[in-house]
Amino acid sequence: MHSTLSLVILLLAAAVVVSALFRAWQLPSMLGFLLVGILMGPHTLNWLPDSPETRHLAEFGVVFLMFSIGLEFSLPKLKAIRTTVFGFGGAQVLSFILLVILIATSVGLPWTAGLALGGALAMSSTAIVSKMLAERLALQSEHGRQMIAVLLFQDLAVVPLLILTPTLASGGAQLWESLMIAGAKAILVLILLLFVGQKLMRPWFSWVAGHKSSELFMLNVLLITLGLAYLTDQAGLSLALGAFLAGMLISETEFRYQVEDDIKPFRDVLLGLFFITIGMLLDLHEVWHHWIWVSITLIALILSKTAIVWSIGRAFGNESPVATRTALGLAQAGEFGFVLLAQAGGLGLIGGTPLQIVLAAMVLSMMLAPIIIQNTDALTRRLCGAEWAGRARDLHDIAIKSMGADGHLIVCGYGRSGQSLARLLESEDIAYIALDADPSRVKAASAAGETVVFGDASRREVLMAAGLNRARGMVVTFADLHAAMKILSLVQEIRPDLPVIVRTLDETDLDTLKQAGAAAVVPEVLEGSLMLASHALLLLGVPLSRVLKKLRNVREQRYGLLRGFFRGATDEDAQLNETAQPRLLSVLITEQAAAAGKTIEQTGLAELGVEVLVVRRRNIRGLDPQPDMQILAGDVLVLRGIPENLATAEIQLLQG
Repeated sequence: MHSTLSLVILLLAAAVVVSALFRAWQLPSMLGFLLVGILMGPHTLNWLPDSPETRHLAEFGVVFLMFSIGLEFSLPKLKAIRTTVFGFGGAQVLSFILLVILIATSVGLPWTAGLALGGALAMSSTAIVSKMLAERLALQSEHGRQMIAVLLFQDLAVVPLLILTPTLASGGAQLWESLMIAGAKAILVLILLLFVGQKLMRPWFSWVAGHKSSELFMLNVLLITLGLAYLTDQAGLSLALGAFLAGMLISETEFRYQVEDDIKPFRDVLLGLFFITIGMLLDLHEVWHHWIWVSITLIALILSKTAIVWSIGRAFGNESPVATRTALGLAQAGEFGFVLLAQAGGLGLIGGTPLQIVLAAMVLSMMLAPIIIQNTDALTRRLCGAEWAGRARDLHDIAIKSMGADGHLIVCGYGRSGQSLARLLESEDIAYIALDADPSRVKAASAAGETVVFGDASRREVLMAAGLNRARGMVVTFADLHAAMKILSLVQEIRPDLPVIVRTLDETDLDTLKQAGAAAVVPEVLEGSLMLASHALLLLGVPLSRVLKKLRNVREQRYGLLRGFFRGATDEDAQLNETAQPRLLSVLITEQAAAAGKTIEQTGLAELGVEVLVVRRRNIRGLDPQPDMQILAGDVLVLRGIPENLATAEIQLLQG
């Protein structure tokens, strides 16, 4: 017999190991928790008993999950996209539920079981879809926004479905009467909490926060969450509804973000335990015995959801490629589906072999989801001939913008950093073309006359259309390692001599980006700390000249490419002829170049007053190359010197 403490320790140990492994493999931790439950549950190794203690822990996981959904629930945001959320999302959920009810009744199951199954299967995975969209820079694309809107409606639909399922399980001749009573209770609770609770929540939280105690604040959050969950449970509804309402009430206060950070550790730990208990329900022997039905259910689930979402998308006026991408992205089951399925199984609406088949199909569909989303582009091109026309139109627009540009700068990303850079480039009359994957931003900026076009900078054809072969440099203005690595890989393949500057949040991935070919990496944290330090020193009475010298020294140590640019940063130096100021030049050493096979010392660049600042070689980068370093064909030398000497040095390196 396992004690409660030993059960918790075993679950936590499994959760730690699985989270570490699946994060290293870049897979959702949720799938790992499911796998732990399957392997350690009563149907396999039997290390985890299906006990009331385990189920209670899992129920708290659902409570905190619904609380988090409530925190993210914003009435103004929902109002702005209400047509897509309630129109597109509502049509998807209702259509799929009706389809499952028809199938269930045709095979002899009661319609109540079909409704419960339909609600569970209609859900898609918010965790997987949002993560994949973010990695592919598609959150602001047309299909990305529609997918997020549908997922938002599915999250909201869980609440009435959680209320409805227990009433369906009661059955009997008074079913419709029970449904009406449950609905009336839900409406009454909503009115009381939203209208009365909203007026009390802000002053109550202000009073608690006024004591400036993090422990008191955390205790108050737990009290509100569990207290409202208890009240709705006593009203004959569900714990999850109370938690959702608690999140909604707090989301309208200024304490929303602090609460979200405080509650996240509890939510993630308990939610992991919930998915472990879901895995414990799956009997691999039963699944293996009915593997044909599992396969049929899996294929039917993916194809039917794809067909329904695609049809609704087309009905809402989407082009075929957009509808296809949206449908493929939402074709899997979701984490809330497990919540609804577990509730239906516990209430006896569905059980035995059908439960095992559906549960296995849902798990497998979520495992296939990253593969499907990763290959969405190829599948869309294969299924939609119009995709080529749309892609060609976008590339044509980019090519038209960049046609007259030569020696320009390619700016990847037109957010705040990209727009600030563009203003500085315009002030110096430097040609540039900006690429951005947010159609709304591109439309607004283009209308204002900005040189920005819609395009994903991590795609080869987009970079080529933007004039990569004619460009003088590139700047990646968004802090996204995955996208930056793809861009650097393409640049190294097509234009290895092109200097690329990459923005990051901190120095965590600095070496990785440099090894991938970045000429410079600029961390926001360093620049922010330098500005804070300079202002603090000035306020403390340190002379301006000394502050500027300190900043210059730090930047020289940190940014190799700027070494020497800050020397003599005085009024006297500012009057020097610009042609006498050092500049940078990138030179690609070809196989026929005179410098190929020589050492840096043998090139004679030092006699010209030109310094080899950087040698870029695939996966090798040296900030301070030594004189005896041999130059190989394919190397890119970053030289520093005055323009006249740089021109002579380039001729000497290439022609001898």
